[in-house]
Amino acid sequence: MENFEGFGMSDELKMIQATIRKFMQEEVLPNEIGLEHDSTEFPEDIQQEISKKARDAGLWCLGAPEEYGGGGLNEFGFCVVTEEMAQCRAGLYHPGYDVFGRYPPNIIYAGNEEQLQKYAVTTIRDGLKTFFAVTEPSGGSDPARAIQTKGRRDGDNWVLNGSKIFCTGAGEAEWGVVFVRTNPDKGRQGISCFIIEKNTPGFTPHVFEVMRSTTAYEIAIEDCVVPQSQMLGKEGEGLDLTLRLLTKNRFHYSAANIGVCVAALSQAAEHVKQRETFGKLLSERQAIQWMLADSEVEVRAARWLTWEGCWKHDRGEDYRIEASICKLYSGDVLWNVIDRCVQMFGGYGLAKEYPFERWLREARFRRIGEGPSEVHRMVISRGLIKGYIN
Repeated sequence: MENFEGFGMSDELKMIQATIRKFMQEEVLPNEIGLEHDSTEFPEDIQQEISKKARDAGLWCLGAPEEYGGGGLNEFGFCVVTEEMAQCRAGLYHPGYDVFGRYPPNIIYAGNEEQLQKYAVTTIRDGLKTFFAVTEPSGGSDPARAIQTKGRRDGDNWVLNGSKIFCTGAGEAEWGVVFVRTNPDKGRQGISCFIIEKNTPGFTPHVFEVMRSTTAYEIAIEDCVVPQSQMLGKEGEGLDLTLRLLTKNRFHYSAANIGVCVAALSQAAEHVKQRETFGKLLSERQAIQWMLADSEVEVRAARWLTWEGCWKHDRGEDYRIEASICKLYSGDVLWNVIDRCVQMFGGYGLAKEYPFERWLREARFRRIGEGPSEVHRMVISRGLIKGYIN
């Protein structure tokens, strides 16, 4: 029997991880001081300055394909670096405050060469903001039935009518992708995907206030004319493409959850070594020690569940169940860890001077975004019942 060397990081990936960790400590976190509590990016001059340093250091869009201007990391590598980038106030939705680049929706990689050059390449190169619109007021977890926005063919164009909701960043984005029903008689095979550019007539985003820091939008789509050249893939392929290409996003989502947990635990460990109650340091209290221990165990378990899924993806194996497992578990762990950290900090844990109040609000969203926990439990249980899990 051959010796098994185990799963681990290559020397190159270890070097990238260390470089990002140092960059975060020297460039990102010092500039975070003084930002408004719910900020999602730095002032423009600082954003550009730090982004240039990241680009010059070879840390730009590390998870994007090399042929389109990215770093070409595989899924495992991208999750390792995402965990490092997420260790800041904005880490759950803007790892590193986006100074390491921005990514287009993965479904764009199903486009033709002209679409890839126009949208994917420019987004990666210029750090453009984009959006993804699938959820509607009628529902989001079951898009095959919930999508009611309609598309009607009109010569070389499509006329779209309907609405979308919970579309992050749609008001600031240069372009995005929208899913509409182009054939009402074909169920999931009747849904198509279109690229819609900023300021397209009939496409109107409105701010939809939520309790997290990143702005969500509701979108009104009224006689919005989109050319056939902006359809992604073939007519009726939209839903199958997005489910296939977006499932792996749950790994990055989980990595960000883990990164914030690491940052929170680090701050909590320092705090309890300094804070006294009734003449005794908090770090000497068994209740506090157990909170720290339970949190560390859960974080490590979440990390390994995420890495397992990434390794399956990178080996070309079926990773759908693993994507649901790590997303489900990391969301629960994030909530548990932040809640414990708030408890350890006491009243300070709810003060805006510290990041926990923000993380607590955002953590509640993480059990809904990228599929509610209940849906992932359904996916996992179905896999077990059908024999997909062994």
